[in-house]
Amino acid sequence: MSKVDFGAKPLLFPMPVLIIGTYDKDGVPNAMNAAWGMITDFGEITISLSEHKTTENLAVTGAFTVSMATEDTVAACDYVGIESAKKVPDKFAKAGFHATKSSRVNAPLIDELPMALECKVKSFENGILIGEVVNVTADESVVTDGKIDPKKLKPITYDPANNTYIALGEVVGKAFADGLQLK
Repeated sequence: MSKVDFGAKPLLFPMPVLIIGTYDKDGVPNAMNAAWGMITDFGEITISLSEHKTTENLAVTGAFTVSMATEDTVAACDYVGIESAKKVPDKFAKAGFHATKSSRVNAPLIDELPMALECKVKSFENGILIGEVVNVTADESVVTDGKIDPKKLKPITYDPANNTYIALGEVVGKAFADGLQLK
């Protein structure tokens, strides 16, 4: 089998499209798109961020939410990644987002995004944000049998090789079960 080398590039599939919600010092909601993030422990998320209005907000509030971008919200979620709240103060509203204050952390839940992790800042050093997940909340519309249903949530993934967003596909196996046949 022949392989093709691409060099040192940030290519990993799938890459979640995370929308970080914060409040500024005046309580104005902000959102930004961040693709370089993942769960790093049972109650922890880690996200790579450069300096943004969002990082300024994190220093003030010590809290944030992380929502999953969805098929239904591609344009708005892309917009909050390409526009700066330093240039467009009403970026959140211009994206068509509405905020509901989290009851657990000082950060906005984005009404249009049906699932969110509510987080406290554990640390932000050298561009790496580590958050303690204090709650996961989901709109009832994306819950089936008491669990978040990816088919209803319709999260998207970022394709860094082609700069596109992709919908998730079908279930192809059962975790912690299919491999048992090889034991």
